[in-house]
Amino acid sequence: MPSGTYLHLTDAGPVEERFRCAPAPGGWRYTGTRSDGLRVDLTVDSRWRQIRVELAAPAWLIRGGLAGGDLLWVRRPLAPAPSEPAEHGERAMGFLAESPAFRIAVARHLALAPAEDRRVRLVRIQGPSLAALTVDQRWLLAGVDTHPTETVPLPVERYEVTDLSTAETHVFHLAGDVVLEAPGLELADLDSPPTLPSQDPS
Repeated sequence: MPSGTYLHLTDAGPVEERFRCAPAPGGWRYTGTRSDGLRVDLTVDSRWRQIRVELAAPAWLIRGGLAGGDLLWVRRPLAPAPSEPAEHGERAMGFLAESPAFRIAVARHLALAPAEDRRVRLVRIQGPSLAALTVDQRWLLAGVDTHPTETVPLPVERYEVTDLSTAETHVFHLAGDVVLEAPGLELADLDSPPTLPSQDPS
């Protein structure tokens, strides 16, 4: 059951995200709490589809998940408000947010072979207001490197993700269900090893 700390390198300074993830009944679950008050709770099914998502900021909350081919969610303020929570829906594969949990879920759901790529539509959640923006990306599994460890060899996957509206590409590295590095993100501490792909939910 991997647990540890990610470090978000923001303009205002580093922000810690303490996380824990593990196989759940029929899937996988990730929980994380950040030092700036943001929280994430993500549960996927056996196909790594995002079936239950909760994102909380100090003033806002999003709850949602996939229902068939549609991504549905409700966004509401945490303080009492006169208006009803806003309900939203989009034809998308899942959410994408600052937490590494979402990169893991998308990559594992795609299950790409080396040199294979796929176009993906996601709903990006960003900022303290948890604003939603639909994005189209192309995910490429650019390569897999195997690193020796004291127990078993550790496969590290290198993904290239391209924003199709801007053509900007970034790279991140994934080992099992742990992101080793990504733009603006560092793995600061890992208390237990990643769950390797052969051990992932299936």
